Amino acid sequence: MLLSTHNLTIGYDSYVVQSGLSLNAAGGTMICMLGKNGCGKSTLLRTLAGLQPPLSGEVRASNGSDEPVVLSALSSTERARMISLVLTERLSVDNTTVHDVVAMGRYPYTSFLGGLTKADERNISTALEQVGIEQMQYRYFNNLSDGEKQRVLIAKALAQHTPIILLDEPTAHLDLNNRIRILLLLKELAHKTDKCVIISTHELDLALQLADTIWLMTPQQGVETGTPEALTASGAFQNAFQDDNFGFVNDNGQLRIKLK
Repeated sequence: MLLSTHNLTIGYDSYVVQSGLSLNAAGGTMICMLGKNGCGKSTLLRTLAGLQPPLSGEVRASNGSDEPVVLSALSSTERARMISLVLTERLSVDNTTVHDVVAMGRYPYTSFLGGLTKADERNISTALEQVGIEQMQYRYFNNLSDGEKQRVLIAKALAQHTPIILLDEPTAHLDLNNRIRILLLLKELAHKTDKCVIISTHELDLALQLADTIWLMTPQQGVETGTPEALTASGAFQNAFQDDNFGFVNDNGQLRIKLK
């Protein structure tokens, strides 16, 4: 496993958001984290990334070849070589090219002066090619569409060359076409590069079709994990998204929303 949690409790100060989480994430998989607002998806992602300390328990990470280590025991540089994070906040950087934004992903490997080596440039070029934006690398980032910007930020995470990539609602500001393209791209990258890609998302319909594994969160009641097919068959989505206005129907293995 590239990433795992052991009896993890997450939250803020004395406020517990989720507790007793024991989760596993393997390489070559795309995991979609689903649940209502306020159930702790973003809090869990930030804890997995090491931006927020757990209230108790631990997060362990591996580069795939070494034994897993407790995340809190790593320095910020060591952690940045293990895990990259794409947050949902819109990035605005004036007079900065796509190449320069992607190059920011190389910061865990650069010297004190921040100069890029030939190896850094190769990583940047590869990342640009992997997301199909090499032709726009000298355009200004702020002049791009939202879909193009999201590809740039994914390329930045790829240039960081980590075995684990975490993304918080990567399709939040995108139209339908770009939402589908981004999730297809992330699944393809997970499978081709053997990385572990974990996404917090509200795209229930797309996650059911594209995710290898679902982490289904309910407020303060933990995380149920499984394939989309298994969780659909068990009625887990009905329990997690209970609402008086709609329900779910299992239509020959496909989950469908039905208005009441």
